[in-house]
Amino acid sequence: MSDVLMKPVAYVHSCYREKFGIPRQPGLVTEARGEVRLLPEFSQPDIVRGLASFSHIWLVFQFHATANVSWKPTVRPPRLGGNQRLGVFATRSMFRPNPLGLSVVRLEAIQHTVSGIVLFVSGLDLLDGTPVLDIKPYLPYVDHVQTASGGFAPESPEQLRSVEFSVLAEKQCILKSARWSVDVRLLLIQILQQDPRPAYRQAQEDDHQYGMRLYDFDVRWVCQADTVMVLELVNQGD
Repeated sequence: MSDVLMKPVAYVHSCYREKFGIPRQPGLVTEARGEVRLLPEFSQPDIVRGLASFSHIWLVFQFHATANVSWKPTVRPPRLGGNQRLGVFATRSMFRPNPLGLSVVRLEAIQHTVSGIVLFVSGLDLLDGTPVLDIKPYLPYVDHVQTASGGFAPESPEQLRSVEFSVLAEKQCILKSARWSVDVRLLLIQILQQDPRPAYRQAQEDDHQYGMRLYDFDVRWVCQADTVMVLELVNQGD
């Protein structure tokens, strides 16, 4: 059997500009919007014929930011607090023998532009610049298995954190929402209520100030008891 050379068919343009803060599964942050831009050789109208009739699509992608990091047979899933090891094939860890991922996202629109075909999607959990190797329609009758069991993650993670904003951050959210045509305040709530801190810190209060890069700004926030306080949105380069 000969090896098949894989190459990207598209690249993702996402609100997530670094790995920290990206939700661990798709669909958890519905306000996370982005674009899947097909490469010129695949930007043919026929290639997406019929795709607009589907509400969701599967993206087969490469974990490009960690592709050169060595893999191990066992990993520590954050869902288990990072304290228990499971086989890598029993998890969705990015550190795999082949750094491939699978993500289902909502297909909002398809646009044919001068530079090529663009798929507008939401519910993203992908880093900006992620290479997409394939695109497939989501088929509810077979992709949703009502009797399936979820192993160590049987249900959606609990939303343990409330999110509040300083007066400054509230004003900055309004400006950034207009800039990016997305509800930035809601985006931050959906991301931060899941507590993206390292698993070993999630069970404790700490006074560390965290930063997370989205779009063209850095979000600065702290954890206070069960509340995340958004301090400010700082433009990159400021």
